[in-house]
Amino acid sequence: MTKPLLVFDLDGTLLETAPDLVGTLNEILTEQGLTPIPLSTAKTYIGQGAKMMIENGFAANNEAVSAERLDGLMVSFLQKYEARIARETHPFPGLVDALDRLHQEGWDLAVCTNKHERLARLLLGELNLTERFVAITGGDTFEHKKPHPEHLLKTVELAGAKAEQSIMVGDSRSDIDAAKAASIPVIAVDFGYTPVPVSELGPDLIISHFDQIHDAIKTITGR
Repeated sequence: MTKPLLVFDLDGTLLETAPDLVGTLNEILTEQGLTPIPLSTAKTYIGQGAKMMIENGFAANNEAVSAERLDGLMVSFLQKYEARIARETHPFPGLVDALDRLHQEGWDLAVCTNKHERLARLLLGELNLTERFVAITGGDTFEHKKPHPEHLLKTVELAGAKAEQSIMVGDSRSDIDAAKAASIPVIAVDFGYTPVPVSELGPDLIISHFDQIHDAIKTITGR
């Protein structure tokens, strides 16, 4: 019998990764002679990958960045980020207890993130969370990444689950749009990195703490 599946985004959903990601971005900007971006602003850049973070960092400094230059900065960003990947990153409050309970209740768990898969696995390993997930996919795992529905649907397939028995949990437009396009219900967390309130993005339900995820699931599934 196929188990029901919860598919989680990573940055801003499972883990508070902003301090390390923004710290890396600001290292890059400083090296380029630009002004670092405050954490409160730069965290809204997270979710579409490192390349978009760098582009937004340059734009905030009123400076364009060529595609060729961006490619080089991407290499530097990924090297710097890997070196500090779990320096300040930590699970959001209540996450570990919630994952324990979900496992006990018969749910399989997966991760579907736009972060490179290798980095996602490295980070989860550093925090001793890898074994909790039956599938971990990144923005480079398949041909498409979120908000394309294929990323989510192929993650579900890789987890050995069915879309009609799955729920997405995320914090941003890319998560919500991917779930909608895949016809999968989506729970949004309101403590993530979206530049606009998640209430404006049309998720099925919103939670403010992982203590609330069980009731949200019951509301969606009716059991």
